Amino acid sequence: MSFTGLTSTALPTKAEQTFTGRVARQTATKATGAKTVAAMKGKQCKVAINGFGRIGRNFLRCWHGRANTMLDIVAINDSGGVKQASHLVKYDSVLGTFEADVKIIDDTHISIDGKSIEIVSSRDPLQLPWKALGVDIVIEGTGVFIDTPGASKHLTAGAKKVVITAPAKGDDIPTYVLGVNADQYKDSDKIISNASCTTNGLAPFVKVLDDRFGIVKGLMTTTHSYTGDQRILDASHRDLRRARAAALNIVPTSTGAAKAVALVLPQLKGKLNGIALRVPTPNVSVVDLVVQTSKKVTADEVNAAFREEAAGKLKGILAVADEPLVSCDFKCSDVSTSIDAALTMVMGDDMLKVVAWYDNEWGYSQRVVDLAELCAANWE
Repeated sequence: MSFTGLTSTALPTKAEQTFTGRVARQTATKATGAKTVAAMKGKQCKVAINGFGRIGRNFLRCWHGRANTMLDIVAINDSGGVKQASHLVKYDSVLGTFEADVKIIDDTHISIDGKSIEIVSSRDPLQLPWKALGVDIVIEGTGVFIDTPGASKHLTAGAKKVVITAPAKGDDIPTYVLGVNADQYKDSDKIISNASCTTNGLAPFVKVLDDRFGIVKGLMTTTHSYTGDQRILDASHRDLRRARAAALNIVPTSTGAAKAVALVLPQLKGKLNGIALRVPTPNVSVVDLVVQTSKKVTADEVNAAFREEAAGKLKGILAVADEPLVSCDFKCSDVSTSIDAALTMVMGDDMLKVVAWYDNEWGYSQRVVDLAELCAANWE
């Protein structure tokens, strides 16, 4: 794979990635002399994963691939116990077999390349042993405890911070997207959200467009791989479209991703909206954004702006693909979003279409690791 910024399209095992090199650049503020992550004191943080589903397991693999990390995974809360946890992290239908030595130690522990991790099983966060284990950060991956009352249960159980791997409910939980507004993170934030995979796939290049050309308004469609919140065969669901068989249909459904961009780019509040089309692929999605710009633009100017940012502040977050690729080519892409340069179009001089690919599991999970690392680096 030759296009700018994509670290891998094959599953890495021990990629030479360092937190300071990746995130300091992504979160650097515009102010002269701004303090970068590398200059911060930080702390080696003990981490627990609550919910060992798609994002939880991707998070663990991404963490395992970091050559230099401030995170130490000490516990996983998984209702399936050690047998399920060890098997599903080792063998994955999308990612393939994990190139690590995964073993069951006893009824409550597994090991990853000799690293012992405690497995607990409780649906009530208040009953989790976070205090006894000295847990600093909980990666909340169940999709259930996404508001302040729910996520705060982890704090009551003894954790110091919670990173929600989904859009948060309520205006009192700050949302951060790497490369967009993560420089605003404060150590006083005890519960934070990493937004959604689609918001991470959209917001970085939307920021470039708004900064360079100005966005008047726009509409987005994400053609999104099916997820666990759909049915394999027709069955009841609160969303009647998602009640239909995921592998047999194109399923239109709602997404808050476009509106959620305003959580990290407040100047765009009320200017973006969109829908999702769930399609019969297991991973990798593509977002199609059409906006009216306040400045006159050409496709070449837009792509040039993307390339400049992908080589600069957004390196590791934004990539530009110049080859005629398809969804499988973006599997295990480490970046948040990859612009398909050949599909950038302009109608007249102020109606712009941009298409960008994103691995909605792996790429998103890399950002969850980055955000947890940011918490550790800013620890006071």
